[in-house]
Amino acid sequence: MAVPTAEPRVPEPAAESPAPSSRRRVLFVLRLVGAIAGGALLYLAFPPRPTWFLAVPAFALLRLVLDGRRPRAAFGYGFLFSMGVFVPLLHWVSSLVQTLPWIALAVFESLFMAVAAIGMVLVARLRFAPIVAMACVWIAGEAVRGRIPFGGMPWGRVGFSQPDGPLVPLAAIGGEPLLSFVTVLAGLALGELLRRLVAGERQVRPLAGPVALLVGALASGPIAGLVPPTGDVGRTVTIAAIQGNVPRLGLDFNAQRRAVLDNHVKQTVQLAADVAAGRTPKPDIVIWPENSSDIDPLQNPDAAAQIDRAARAVGVPVLVGSVLRNPDGQTTTNSALVWQAGVGVVERNDKRWIQPFGEYMPWRDFFRLFSPYVDRAGYFVPGTGTGRVTMAGIPVGVAICWEVAFDEAVQEEIDAGAQVLAVPSNNATFGLTEMTYQQMAISQVRSVEHDRTSIIATTSGVSATIDPDGTVTQATRQFTAAYLVDKTVLRDTTTLASRLRSGPEWTLAALGVLAVAAALWAGRGRRRSPVGERTAQAHDEG
Repeated sequence: MAVPTAEPRVPEPAAESPAPSSRRRVLFVLRLVGAIAGGALLYLAFPPRPTWFLAVPAFALLRLVLDGRRPRAAFGYGFLFSMGVFVPLLHWVSSLVQTLPWIALAVFESLFMAVAAIGMVLVARLRFAPIVAMACVWIAGEAVRGRIPFGGMPWGRVGFSQPDGPLVPLAAIGGEPLLSFVTVLAGLALGELLRRLVAGERQVRPLAGPVALLVGALASGPIAGLVPPTGDVGRTVTIAAIQGNVPRLGLDFNAQRRAVLDNHVKQTVQLAADVAAGRTPKPDIVIWPENSSDIDPLQNPDAAAQIDRAARAVGVPVLVGSVLRNPDGQTTTNSALVWQAGVGVVERNDKRWIQPFGEYMPWRDFFRLFSPYVDRAGYFVPGTGTGRVTMAGIPVGVAICWEVAFDEAVQEEIDAGAQVLAVPSNNATFGLTEMTYQQMAISQVRSVEHDRTSIIATTSGVSATIDPDGTVTQATRQFTAAYLVDKTVLRDTTTLASRLRSGPEWTLAALGVLAVAAALWAGRGRRRSPVGERTAQAHDEG
């Protein structure tokens, strides 16, 4: 009897594990979402929202997204992160020039920080203080973006999201750049801590570094607040800011510039009446906004008579924002005139940092090929001088609107002896957008940076008075005629930031550049070794 032979057993196929490509696709999508979400969180950290703390998780997300990425991928993720910030943050630009230039500006500004993201992934491979180096690289990117091209675009720097946060005293130590640096550092440290926890690190030693950086960064603000400025505190004066309002919203308000002038005259006369009735204290000086008299009072006797009527009524010097036509008949200057009743202009300050694509158009013929809005840009030319004027014996630093965003502009006024800062602005063109609140946040940081009271006077709001610690003590509503009167302590004090000037920014930026150079040199050495070649081949391309 034959014994049947058993058929060979065929093993059952093992359950297939997810393909590595599927996992990479999921991670890729998560990184895309994380980059955009991180940028959106940073945008939400800016005023008018009181959510300054969102800047920290924003950079934590950026750290996680950039983890292990190659430079090409880092550029893309950094670009998406920045677009998540700049597209909504700069939306106010669209009210002036419509959608295409707004998006183009957001794209252009994002390219700077996308390049910075490349540097961040390179220095993340360093053995010594990679998180600190990454924060320095970010500051280097902001430093470049704030200076080129056409004078740069410092709007939207990270520190300007922090005027109401506990880190703002750092501005008095190292200016806005130090405030930006520590905010970014705190976020990156949180991201590094989360990265190590997700990777399974549970021992104290690997977690100690990012924890120490995070705690140190968050504690640095209150510690900086303990460092007092040096110098003397002067007398107390009373300063008024006039917000006359405009006839209607939008770009065409300048067509009704006489009505704008009349509104500011009317509000100043009302202030004088309230002073006479004892309802408000008499000011020592009065601040009018930028463009409060777009009719040149040096060439138009009727406009001059109206301004003089307001100055006579209130009985003190008035700082008048005016547009003056130059002798060439084509160019203009954006000027702040010190108007003395019965005398006229006794001192003049012309805006030194003028806004490209708004107050003037660089390469006008070239850009006209792309947008008909080019011809809406003005023909303003920059002024010279220090930005300081004297009103009733009070040295006043005048940062006209756009100028307040530039470190050097305000620093020059402090160097020239300004004891109080005036920020005359015209935000009517931008309607009910967030622009006016973003600008007020910048003024808050400047007050802390230089230990000065800031007086914001705008045509349509928000006008405000800001204490040297950054606190907004008074504020108007948008598109409402109003005036503010507040007592102000004049200061000759000097903060460490005022003495160091741009030193902290250049130091941080230089450290970032040197860290990138060190990372490139170290990477070159690794590529030369067989182990380095195998490591590079195994690196995730994501």
